[in-house]
Amino acid sequence: MNAGSVARDGEIGARRAATGSAREGAARAGLVARGVIYVLVGLLALRIAFGDSGGRQADRGGALQEIATKPFGAALLWALGAGLVGMALWRLSEASFGAAGQDGGKAGKRLMSAGRCVFYGFVAYSVLAFAAGSRGSGSGDRQSRDVTAKALGVPGGQWIVGAAGAGLVVAGLWIAVRAVMRKYHKHLKLGEMSRRVRGAVDTAGVGGGAARGVVFAAAGVFAVRAAVEYRPDQAKGMDGTLRSFAGTPMGPWLLACVAAGLVLFGLFSFAMARWRRV
Repeated sequence: MNAGSVARDGEIGARRAATGSAREGAARAGLVARGVIYVLVGLLALRIAFGDSGGRQADRGGALQEIATKPFGAALLWALGAGLVGMALWRLSEASFGAAGQDGGKAGKRLMSAGRCVFYGFVAYSVLAFAAGSRGSGSGDRQSRDVTAKALGVPGGQWIVGAAGAGLVVAGLWIAVRAVMRKYHKHLKLGEMSRRVRGAVDTAGVGGGAARGVVFAAAGVFAVRAAVEYRPDQAKGMDGTLRSFAGTPMGPWLLACVAAGLVLFGLFSFAMARWRRV
């Protein structure tokens, strides 16, 4: 092997190492940012359950407003947006080159990563726009109703909204079931955890994932109902979906349980930022 080949191999190795480090940093920053949002949404929902919401919506917008009122809130918002950009870029790299693990390069995995890239790209844009001074076009519930109304107005709109709602229901159940079955274990560096830490992570992962799945599924049910009844006002965002739990026979206690689960999912995201294989 000549000197030129050695130099090229060294350059390729250095580039791969740098790319791997950048990808890992982006992933971990994104997971922390996701955790912050879920913890805040869960805490806001808990306040609603106990009758003191402070006028905040229990959704991403409410969480951002809560951050904005704190010292150094503007800087925190920009940092949060940057973290979510990192999440989107991480998912983009998975879609392009495959995720970690033996089956990370399969077409289905890459397609899911592409979808997550689009989703987190939208979330990152909304957070950065909020940080830049744009407060959006209203609450998440209002946006959900507006989008549903527009969708119902196109040919085949009822089928489109119904299919989207059914997709949310399936996604929610899939998220909850995978959490209960601890499917996330394959992504974690379990050998680096003590028994106590692993138990705490499992509590957060199972409880948080199940609560997140329930919220997704409930939002899907409302979307299906809007399609069947041809009433866009039946569609709900996260805030409306969470508040609906308080209207069940269990009253605010069901909302409190789901809200606590969302806080747990936020904490689980922090654990993923520490121990996830990227």
